[in-house]
Amino acid sequence: MTDHAANVLPRPSPLQRWVALVLVSVAMFGNYYIYDAFGPVVDLLREQEGFTYDQISMIFSAYSIAAVVVLLIGGYVIDRWGTKRSITLFALICLAAAALMASTARFETMLAGRFLLGIGAEPLIVAATAALAKWFKGKELSFAFGINLSIARLGSASADWSTSFASPLYSNWQDPLWLATGVATVGVTAAMLYWMAESRAEGRVNLGQVEQTDRLQLKGMYAFSASYWYIVGLCVVFYATVFPFRAFAIDYFQQAHGLDRETAGMLSSLLPMAAIVVTPLFGLWVDRVGRRSLFMAVGSLVMLPLFLLVTYAPPGPAIGIWIPFAGSAEVPLTLLLVMLMLGGVFSLIPAVMWPSVAYIVRESRLGAAYSMMTLCQQVGVALVPLAVGRFNTAFAAGPQNPAGYAPGMWFYTALAALGLLFSWLLWRAESGPGAHGLEYASGRKPG
Repeated sequence: MTDHAANVLPRPSPLQRWVALVLVSVAMFGNYYIYDAFGPVVDLLREQEGFTYDQISMIFSAYSIAAVVVLLIGGYVIDRWGTKRSITLFALICLAAAALMASTARFETMLAGRFLLGIGAEPLIVAATAALAKWFKGKELSFAFGINLSIARLGSASADWSTSFASPLYSNWQDPLWLATGVATVGVTAAMLYWMAESRAEGRVNLGQVEQTDRLQLKGMYAFSASYWYIVGLCVVFYATVFPFRAFAIDYFQQAHGLDRETAGMLSSLLPMAAIVVTPLFGLWVDRVGRRSLFMAVGSLVMLPLFLLVTYAPPGPAIGIWIPFAGSAEVPLTLLLVMLMLGGVFSLIPAVMWPSVAYIVRESRLGAAYSMMTLCQQVGVALVPLAVGRFNTAFAAGPQNPAGYAPGMWFYTALAALGLLFSWLLWRAESGPGAHGLEYASGRKPG
């Protein structure tokens, strides 16, 4: 389609946009569920199949290793094949990975399944992000990204809650993973329906100009603006702080603060639950007022003291909480406030950060841009847990020495400070003459 032909076509209607959003988000829901379905069966694999913690760690790490490898070419595949084919292809790979992990308890097979999941899951996220940018650019883009993230994180929460609503399956390690495979089929079905929806829309509505796809040359393909790299830097340190903290949170709350496992788990779950509710609201707000780089800086500033508060502040009185599918518990006020504030940051920054890339990078290179961004994120997420684990071991962290966890918390704080630096550099760049319009509301142009 020529540029002129695309310009004379109408933009997608609200119904078309929201149908596309729901289908893409359901595909992402399946992706997130598969990723987090492995965690609840770790103890069953150890007890019933004799898996060691070293083997479990290798299975977890296989995902990130695969993601780093595949994301180097994932953006090119998405830009070359288009979002509709890419989303379906990567959803099918996730389904195959889920079935492989559920098929046998052989370590090598599970390792291969987790590796295959990394090949499919991260490029699926990139393809979904590029698809939403195409449908919603200039039209509630941040709100759409927020809805997408909320539905996807509901997949993670559902995997955690499956120990309650699907408790009969947890008599063995295998049935919960077959449940995850069933959820993966729902994701594939949604991906196929999205393929049909986009195919039907082509030639009838304007989904953006189709430009020549860049060849796979790293020197030129990833030579983006300074603002893009500031966003990438914030992305890396933000996720490399929040994800590892959440991974260690349940153990940390048990060992350093004396909470039981159920209470620690409920406290940790407040982070994704807050994000599920608040992320779309932040996205809607930012679409209306703009100030995207400023909001990223504010979120980074709020996150800066949280890890020191959870380490040094008095616990405060016990506060009762209740969570559907999980039950009720009493948690220290300080920990409750910190997790709610971290949940707010976990809602604000992603709701603003990911759609901002669509304002900076031209449409034909969005797949490459999001791939590079996600690749860098995965490197950080893979390395930081190793550093925190090294700190905990070196300083003999444990229930007899809760202070041993402090160096790891200072490390998180240093990363948060680095994120604040990147967000400040972005705000400065977007307040100058070379701005890309991040500070303007959706649909407004600078000047």
